[in-house]
Amino acid sequence: MSIEYKINEPTTTDQFVALLKASTLGERRPIDDWECMEGMISNSNLVVSAWHNDQLVGIARSVTDFHYACYLSDLAVSLKHQKSGIGKRLQALTQEQLGPKCKLILIAAPSANQYYEHIGFNHNPRCWVLERDSSISS
Repeated sequence: MSIEYKINEPTTTDQFVALLKASTLGERRPIDDWECMEGMISNSNLVVSAWHNDQLVGIARSVTDFHYACYLSDLAVSLKHQKSGIGKRLQALTQEQLGPKCKLILIAAPSANQYYEHIGFNHNPRCWVLERDSSISS
């Protein structure tokens, strides 16, 4: 199977949502909220994608300053194409786009913790999340 990797290739919201549905990530993303999904894909400033023929089969979607921090907000590979090295290649290509001091940061699904540790990520327990319906307390 021939996979072509692309950097910042235009990706439609339909392609993005279809991939999330074909992967396990669709369960944890607002795939029924078109405006949100469109904003997610169109406002990312680093997108590395994997294509089989003309079908999107993998994506690493990030927001970064390219110098200090890169937040890899979505890593998805279709179930049909998992366990073939696509996810690792997407992450490696993402890292290649970054400056020499830029950290790759992500929040893993609980079931993926062992995967990220296995490929070289360090666990960092200092992440905090403020849900949108919560307010900053005084």
